[in-house]
Amino acid sequence: MPLAKIEDANARFRAAIRALTGIELPAQKIPMIEQRLRKRVLHWGHSSTESYMAALLAGEMDQAELAIVVDLMTTNTTSFFREAEHFQILRDDLLPQLLRPVRGQRPRLKLWSAASSEGAEAYSLAMVLAEANRQGDRFDWAILGTDLSGRMIEKATSAIYAPDQLTGIPVDLARRYLMHASSGPMAGKLRIVPELRARVRFHQMNLMDEKYPVDPGVHVVFLRNILIYFDAPTKAAVIERVTRHLRPGGYLFVGHSESMVVRHPELAQIVPTVFQKVSE
Repeated sequence: MPLAKIEDANARFRAAIRALTGIELPAQKIPMIEQRLRKRVLHWGHSSTESYMAALLAGEMDQAELAIVVDLMTTNTTSFFREAEHFQILRDDLLPQLLRPVRGQRPRLKLWSAASSEGAEAYSLAMVLAEANRQGDRFDWAILGTDLSGRMIEKATSAIYAPDQLTGIPVDLARRYLMHASSGPMAGKLRIVPELRARVRFHQMNLMDEKYPVDPGVHVVFLRNILIYFDAPTKAAVIERVTRHLRPGGYLFVGHSESMVVRHPELAQIVPTVFQKVSE
């Protein structure tokens, strides 16, 4: 394929991914893109990545193939208790405020992991809340995890992990909230206990959508390490849409490299990576 056509196919493909997902894929990412698409190129019998891209963009493949490609282009890096200080802030500083009785009753806390990948963040939050209940703070709670990747949503819902994925979990929490499989197809793996799985649900969602299928009045949103993949207008739009779902007094957590991009009139920074919704 002539160089000009190769460059055109790459540029149009990257623009399409940006339009669908908000993810910026600059030209220096082309080797990564080609590596991730290699199996799809071979599967469809194309002679080059560019011819595969051209066929995809021309609508010669079905929506299922497009969904596979979008999944391949997303980065699903995650771990339990990643950026552990966030969970300490939630446990030690924010939960006591959120659990103050209202008319003599404890609230039902709603938390949202807005880029949940395969569920490590959501289940880490679940362990924090379960521990608070266990230590005497009696309250109801539920957690929602959303992610662009259908494959990640399936993994998160199954709640099955290899031991090397669980190294961030403190030993005492691992003992209480993980089940070990010694035989069968899950041998050597671990699963989150049913008590936590019952309170955490997952569904597929695109942060680029104009409206999110999420309940209003969320107490805590973790929107971490996803804004870095968006350009400035997309960052602002996502923050605006997420903020709509926060209750007044609720909290937004972002990644350590993202705190400088949060600019919203209803959000007040309380520590570098945590913001509180201050409007009524």
